[in-house]
Amino acid sequence: QVQMVESGGGSVQAGGSLKLSCVASRAIYSSCGMAWYRQAPGKERELVSSIRWDGTTRYTESVKGRFSVSQEHGRNTLDLQMNSLKVDDTAVYYCAATAFRYSDQECQRVPDEYNYWGQGIQVTVTS
Repeated sequence: QVQMVESGGGSVQAGGSLKLSCVASRAIYSSCGMAWYRQAPGKERELVSSIRWDGTTRYTESVKGRFSVSQEHGRNTLDLQMNSLKVDDTAVYYCAATAFRYSDQECQRVPDEYNYWGQGIQVTVTS
C-alpha cells in the first residue's frame, strides 16, 4: 500500500535553510495533489504548502517568500525548500497526498482531501 516517506528534518539556526523531501512509495498511479502540513506544540495542524495536479500551488501567508515546493523528482514526490527559517517554524512537519489516478482528467473527479499521511518529521529552529 501507499506509504508516505519523509526525510530531511533536523535542527538549524534561525536564518538557515532546510529541505524536506517526501515520496509516496508503492503508488501505481500519479498523485492528484500533495502537501506539507505542520503542527507546532499547542497549535492546530496547519497547511504549509500544497501543489495540485495542474501545478497550482498554495502557501500559508507566514511562509510566502521563504518556502517553496517542487516535484522535480516526479508527481509522487514533494520537496519543501525552507529558507530564512524562523523559530516559529519549529514544528512537526507532515507530508500528505490526496489520491492517485492514472490521468489528470481523473484527478478532476476527486475531492481535495488528503487521505495519505506521513508519520511526521521534526524541524527545530534555534535562536
